[in-house]
Amino acid sequence: MDAAEFRRRGKEMVDYAADYLENLEQRPVYPDVEPGYLRSLIPSEAPTEPESYEDLMKDVERVIMPGITHWHSPYFFAYYASASSYPAMLADMLCAAIGCIGFSWAASPACTELETVMLDWLGKMLQLPEHFIAGTQGHGGGVIQGTASEATLMSLLAARCKAVRRVQASNPEKSEGSILSELVAYTSEQAHSSVERAALIGGVMMRKVPTDSNYAVVGDDLKKMVEEDKAAGLIPFYFCATLGTTPSCAFDHITELGPLCNKENMWMHIDAAYAGSAFICPEFRPLLNGVEFADSFNFNPHKWLLVNFDCSALWVKKRTDIIGAFKMEPLYLKHENQESGLVTDYRHWQIPLGRRFRSLKMWFVFRLYGLSGMQAHIRKQVALAKEFESLVRADNRFEICAEVIMGLVCFRLKGANELNQNLLERITKSREIHLVPCQLSGRFVLRFAICSRMTESRHIQQAWRHITQMTFELLQEPNH
Repeated sequence: MDAAEFRRRGKEMVDYAADYLENLEQRPVYPDVEPGYLRSLIPSEAPTEPESYEDLMKDVERVIMPGITHWHSPYFFAYYASASSYPAMLADMLCAAIGCIGFSWAASPACTELETVMLDWLGKMLQLPEHFIAGTQGHGGGVIQGTASEATLMSLLAARCKAVRRVQASNPEKSEGSILSELVAYTSEQAHSSVERAALIGGVMMRKVPTDSNYAVVGDDLKKMVEEDKAAGLIPFYFCATLGTTPSCAFDHITELGPLCNKENMWMHIDAAYAGSAFICPEFRPLLNGVEFADSFNFNPHKWLLVNFDCSALWVKKRTDIIGAFKMEPLYLKHENQESGLVTDYRHWQIPLGRRFRSLKMWFVFRLYGLSGMQAHIRKQVALAKEFESLVRADNRFEICAEVIMGLVCFRLKGANELNQNLLERITKSREIHLVPCQLSGRFVLRFAICSRMTESRHIQQAWRHITQMTFELLQEPNH
């Protein structure tokens, strides 16, 4: 493919993508295929000779689309939102064309410097404390990670390194191995599984803190566990708070938890993967009060802030804490400007060495939507969730299972777990809308999350009509 054909095919691909998104609600949201479906549809080996572009695009519809769960369909209500916008897609095209690997400032100065400034822009939108803003003199700053899972792992590993050094400073005879065996981290029993996985990878013990009636961690429960562990000779070193848990969008009480972590010399990381985007709205910003006590804070613009995957924003209070844990300086990665004080080498802030020019997506979205446009997007989706909540509350066969604060509604049919499992099974098989469940207080609960940028009130109404029709059919069966 030469440049001339690339121009032609590129324009065709933009049309294909726009047509796909504009007509997405016509496609079944959930695929009707069995595991292994794809292997029989394509040859068992790559072609020896080049094939035509036309044949390739025909196979996109024949082979790929039947196996796609359409995350951006207005009838996709599963998991949490996955952001998508035309400005971000255009920025991704430019990122692919430039193709730089921005592991150091010298590898592409614009790649590094735009990222630093974009994380400052975003931090100011969130009204983060000054120590998280890099500026030109700051001790903290932000970095784009691939996912919140990576951000959690980075914070835990940095905290582990800091704890080991602190213990060895006062007990030089203690080996790193013996200290690691005594370290203990904490998180909510409602936290995402990636938090526990970070401890698994980091080789440290993690304990789960019980939650209150709103599925949130409060200060007293963490304090009790910390005191027990210290009495047992363990070293509490890390707590991951969650703002907007995956099951129910619950918010840990960070104004209580933060001072406790600071007093006990424990690193507090805040995981706000989904909910963090909403803090750009003044009415939701109080939910972030207490962030001033945190050592690190993370959320995913690629969930709810119109920036396509992958783009997870992580801020640290002290950049030396994260750089100190991972810094390696082989000769081939050194460059003459790295000691200037104005230079950030982001390879020290992440697990992989290489990194894409992801801040272009933020720059395009922030400029073409503006803060007001992004706030309007968040508010619209919260209003749609409230609309669905009101439909559920008006039907006395159903119950709401957790407070609806943002774009998630947790609901269920009153009755046995099995009844709700059967309802979800019917909904999934129908392929008209897509939901996933969670478990709250031992109950099987259906989650209804407003996900697509294209979701409107009519889609909410249609989804509710479908749910009630499935419910009617289920309850007509003799065994119910």
